Amino acid sequence: MLRLWPNAVSDPFRPLKNAFARYPTGVTVVSCVGSDGKPLGITVNSFNSVALEPALVSWCLDDHTSVAAEFLAADHYAVSILSVDQEKACMRFATPGQHEFINGEGETFKTGAPLLKGRIAGFDCRLAERLKVGDHTILIGEIVHFDSFPGKPLVYAGRQFLSGPMIED
Repeated sequence: MLRLWPNAVSDPFRPLKNAFARYPTGVTVVSCVGSDGKPLGITVNSFNSVALEPALVSWCLDDHTSVAAEFLAADHYAVSILSVDQEKACMRFATPGQHEFINGEGETFKTGAPLLKGRIAGFDCRLAERLKVGDHTILIGEIVHFDSFPGKPLVYAGRQFLSGPMIED
């Protein structure tokens, strides 16, 4: 499986982004419940584990994205680590204006933030801290529930989607 990310028309940050593209990452959809009560998500590859005690994760939100205000107002969020067969969902949530969940594609746990069905892992989080850094906000969440399933992760490198290895444990 090899897919290319759509090219930007004119981007003054392209050389820097080209350097960043050399670093392979997993792909996630981070989601929350919007102010209208509907679930929404955004594709994110800046997800990281932070600590085990307490169990913390982080991700970076572009402050200029159309859903930034919704995520910045949310007290909870969920992270779905995508399986290799979730590329279409990844691309949809990465597309401006395409952040709503399709009926039946999500499920919730303790916080009410939606997780995508078919994920290989999920983290249901209570917001612990927001840090404004440059043109992004780092959101740190305390994990209140998580799960994981066997599968191959969706990987992104060099503006291409790749299949990660089968993970069983």
